[in-house]
Order: sequence, then structure tokens, then C-alpha cells
Amino acid sequence: MSGHNKWSQIKEKKGKTDAKKSQVFSKFAKLIANEARAAKGNKDAPALRAAIERARKENMPSDNIERTIKKATEAGAKTLEKVMYEAYGPGGAALLIEALTESTNKTAQEIKHLLAENGGNLASPGAAAWAFEKTAEGWKPTTTVPLSDENLAKLENLIEKLEAYEDVQEVITNAE
Repeated sequence: MSGHNKWSQIKEKKGKTDAKKSQVFSKFAKLIANEARAAKGNKDAPALRAAIERARKENMPSDNIERTIKKATEAGAKTLEKVMYEAYGPGGAALLIEALTESTNKTAQEIKHLLAENGGNLASPGAAAWAFEKTAEGWKPTTTVPLSDENLAKLENLIEKLEAYEDVQEVITNAE
């Protein structure tokens, strides 16, 4: 009976990869929608073009991209706000959490909850940003914090949970 459960093995792997793809595509759809709204649908706008390129690198289908742009530029489309939260994680590592959301209050509470569950806490604006500098590619740490193996594992778990939250676009840390 060799191979009698091959489909169940494939189904399990496919389910996991499809869930990850869906999560990534959802984040890029929000980003593209926000940039399309700002550019009023002009695909030549640098920010929109960059968002589309990033989505294509993750193999997001072109029809999904087109549908997102069309939906975002229609009258009555929901507006998304770009927000950044600053936090400290296990071992004192600084975190910058970039999010796109319809409800900043809901997102702030969810992030605060995830941080509290995983040994982190939300900081006031400017409390963690000093450890980073904004470059053309994004935020880069200017100072780093060495972490023990235990704190590093906790931090990785925290970042994984934050990135799983649909509104969070990116999490940047200064941990070594």
C-alpha cells in the first residue's frame, strides 16, 4: 500500500503554502490599493510602480493587481491609513511596525495585545525610532542590541505573530 496517502500529504503541504501566499497577496493588495488611490490610478507613479514590482516578485498574479487598482480607484472605495507603531520586544530590542489599516484604533489594540502576549510593549512615538534611520530602501538600524538565545527565540516568535496580522506590512528590529 505504498503511497496510499499521497494526496493527503500533498493536500497538507498545498494548504500551508496557499495560506502563506494568500497572506502575502493580501498585504500587497492593501499596499497597491493605497498607492493606487494616492496616484489616482496612474500606473506610472513611482510609488505604485514600486508596489506592483514588489508584488510581482512574490508572484502575485497580474489580474489580482489590476483588480486591486480598479477597485481602489472606484468612487466609494475604503481608504487605508498608513501608520507606524514603535515598540520594544524581549531583551529590549526596538521594533518599528508599519501597517495599513482602515481602523487605527483596532490595529493599535491588536498590536498592543500581540506585544503583551509575547513579552513586548508598545512605546510612545519617537521612543524606538531613534535606533533606526530612514533610507531609500526603508528603515535600517543605526544601533543594534545583542540578545540571548532565549530572547532571540521570543523575538522571532513575536515578529512572526505580528507579521501574521493582516494589517501589518513590515516589522523592523535592531536585534543582532
